[in-house]
Amino acid sequence: MSDAWTDRKQRCIINFFINSQAGIMFLKFVDGSDFVKTGEKLFELLDAIVEEVGEENVVQVVTDNGSNYVLAGKLLEEKRKHIYWTPCVAHCIDLMLEDIGKLPLIRKTIRRAINLVGFIYAHSSTLSLLRNFTNKRELVRHAITRFATSYLTLERLHKEKANIRKMFTSDEWTLNKLSKEPKGKEAAKVVLMPSFWNSVVYTLKVMAPLVKVLRLVDGERKPAMGYIYEAMDKAKETIIKSFNNNESKYKDVFAIIDKRWNCQLHRPLHAAAHFLNPEFFYDNTD
Repeated sequence: MSDAWTDRKQRCIINFFINSQAGIMFLKFVDGSDFVKTGEKLFELLDAIVEEVGEENVVQVVTDNGSNYVLAGKLLEEKRKHIYWTPCVAHCIDLMLEDIGKLPLIRKTIRRAINLVGFIYAHSSTLSLLRNFTNKRELVRHAITRFATSYLTLERLHKEKANIRKMFTSDEWTLNKLSKEPKGKEAAKVVLMPSFWNSVVYTLKVMAPLVKVLRLVDGERKPAMGYIYEAMDKAKETIIKSFNNNESKYKDVFAIIDKRWNCQLHRPLHAAAHFLNPEFFYDNTD
């Protein structure tokens, strides 16, 4: 497995890990600051790692979904016929969420929510007022990716909807000088807008099943490969049911999911792992 990141000195560090039944082990890192990370160069790096570990010991190579890594993976598969390159599933799901977040209604909803939460947390008086009305429950919850964090923020907003509306219609808010300012008026307008809350519910119905898949593949409780196909099928079924089979509500969302799935997640190892997973084919009598 490879994972690239940028350190405080703005160096591009490429880490290499080995995963086996014994767990995950850090192998080495390469400072990628001094060369252009083309597909061909990344192929050379991955190929050298496979050679170091021993080709007979490698079944799968996992990287992110950048076009340069896609090319590197294809070149590696061409050279070493029994090795499979697979894109990182968590990255694929996050890209799905990112693409879905660009749909006009969802983009507008997330932007309004972020602006609302940002306004509340930017001022000590509004933050104190929020905590008073929500019994100190926060609206901001950090998750494994930026778009999962946006989902969790929407989820918290929805759960605290009644309290937030009470806050912005309270005497304390009316007497607050911020209520007279443009940003304060806009925040109150959004909170009291039924269409905003309807859009929040719509966005949560779309994103919640995918965030659940993201938690599965990014967790460490159990190997996720044998569950990816089933998890994605269940996610789509959940979305369909939440909209009572009204295809117009989720047609664009499914187009995004299917595009990412067909070109990135529909992999031989995922299919084999699903087929060989006894949980989906045999009843547990214990």
